[in-house]
Amino acid sequence: MNKKGILKKILLMIAIISLSVFVYIKFDFKNLSPSIFSDKIRSMGKLSAVFYIIILTLLPLLLFPDSVLVIAGGMVFGLKWGSILTSIGSLIGALIAYYIAKYLGRDAVEKFIKKDPVMIKSGKSGFILILILRLIPLFPFKLVSYSAGLAEVDIKEFSLATFIGSMPGILVYVNLGDKSNNIGSSEFYMAILILVLMTALFYIFKKWYDKKMPEKFSKPEEI
Repeated sequence: MNKKGILKKILLMIAIISLSVFVYIKFDFKNLSPSIFSDKIRSMGKLSAVFYIIILTLLPLLLFPDSVLVIAGGMVFGLKWGSILTSIGSLIGALIAYYIAKYLGRDAVEKFIKKDPVMIKSGKSGFILILILRLIPLFPFKLVSYSAGLAEVDIKEFSLATFIGSMPGILVYVNLGDKSNNIGSSEFYMAILILVLMTALFYIFKKWYDKKMPEKFSKPEEI
């Protein structure tokens, strides 16, 4: 890529980072719960879906818990549209984090997130590696994206693995948000049970993967 192309990408990323800082200050994310966030989304009226996707897109830079926003999305849009919108926003946000790491480098990312962003040690077998990391919610979504960019995982493999691997978690959290509109119902308790079972299952899967393929990535506690 020529210097002009790289410069354009860097300027675009700077603009995205600036927008993220503005949004973070404007909405005081530190004090937002799913119910409060859902009210803010609804207050946008016809632009609520667009607003939701924009926030999801900026999420890697806002350093805000993914689950809180996704649950709020389920509360506002329901299971079907909440899942669709969350998938779109999460994928775009993952790509932004990927390219920021790829073009700005490790030092820039490390200064921004205050952590070592290197989780993935190799870009080889990118699809399988990213798919597994996305399927296990215990691996931080943002850090996986940053690390994939630094490891130069193939962008097509990264995108497809992110879309597929993120879907189970998205469905579970969106469903919990959807059922939170009727707290106390059997559907609400079932949604909580599904979340607990998913977390336990993925915890066991993570332990197995730690033993089987430790050479592929750094453990989350190391970052």
